[in-house]
Amino acid sequence: MSQVSRKVRVAVVFGGRSSEHAISAVTAGAVMAAIDRDRYEVVPVGIARDGRWVLPPADLDLAITEGRLPEVGTEGSALALPFDPESRGLLVVEPGEVPRTLGEVDVVLPLLHGPYGEDGTLQGLLELAGVRYVGAGVLASAVGQDKGFMKLVWQAQGLPVGPYVTMTDREWRRERKRKLDEIAELGLPVFVKPARAGSSMGITRVADEADIEAAIETAREHDPKVIVEAAIEGREIECGVLQGVGDAPAEASVPAEIRMANQHDFYDFETKYLDGSTSLSIPPDLPADAIDEVRRVAVRAFEALDCEGLARVDFFYTTDGRWVLNEINTMPGFTPTSAFPQMWAATGLDYPSLVDRLIQTALDREVGLR
Repeated sequence: MSQVSRKVRVAVVFGGRSSEHAISAVTAGAVMAAIDRDRYEVVPVGIARDGRWVLPPADLDLAITEGRLPEVGTEGSALALPFDPESRGLLVVEPGEVPRTLGEVDVVLPLLHGPYGEDGTLQGLLELAGVRYVGAGVLASAVGQDKGFMKLVWQAQGLPVGPYVTMTDREWRRERKRKLDEIAELGLPVFVKPARAGSSMGITRVADEADIEAAIETAREHDPKVIVEAAIEGREIECGVLQGVGDAPAEASVPAEIRMANQHDFYDFETKYLDGSTSLSIPPDLPADAIDEVRRVAVRAFEALDCEGLARVDFFYTTDGRWVLNEINTMPGFTPTSAFPQMWAATGLDYPSLVDRLIQTALDREVGLR
């Protein structure tokens, strides 16, 4: 079949080695269901928790069912990405057999969250292979994944962030007292987080100084680098950003406010995905000028990190009417309950159209240095 007549081939990559493996799988299930099969041929590519790439079974359930989280296993044909920018394909590698090509891939949709996927590692692999992909490049992905460096870049651009302290594994082992003294200067309460994880994994809200070290150890189960943030009194607001079409500037969605049941201290993994105790107000009940401002700052935050494709920017709106940046997600969740697609639907871009725009933006992007 000729290049002109065949459908665009999209490899949807999901799973991965991070603690957000299951959410990546749920995202992939929702996205693959929304892709227009009249225009695109979809190749699902699973990454098991041990890092193996596989062609997953056709009947793999990618939904959260009765609290059960989906998982990519190691069954299925093993896959490899050849480092040949001319081939742009995937290889099927079976023990004792000659590798065979799965065919040319036009674009990769890397629906991975957290380390080893959203942090520039997979993006670097795809750059080496000369394959177009959806989302931020190597540097923007890496900086966007590391909450400490993210805030440093925003501060350098004059964007508003709250007080925080970062701590590497080496600093925790060798300079513990100094780091604890720095944390004490933040006051209480604080939020202790893995610096490079998402989906609210490993986060603890600490209101008692005696609990700080235990919270740090909890975060270190997910990442040896930890960030401790001063609590900010305010409403939690999120805003989606999309790269502009062609040379047009980036665009921000209608924002959303996260609303939680009273029994939850913060927006943790359970409230996001399992117990249904959160809701979104789209748009939030805010003055029109405040909504205009958050959309403007969201685009500035996106551009400050040199992002491409898409991102979700999270804010606090304080009691005195200030916007404070919390973090950015360069590959936000696309589950049916995720804020990102809901915000764009409210802005006038439904789920299938949103997925289509992301694919087309990636296809229009040059391979190599930009």
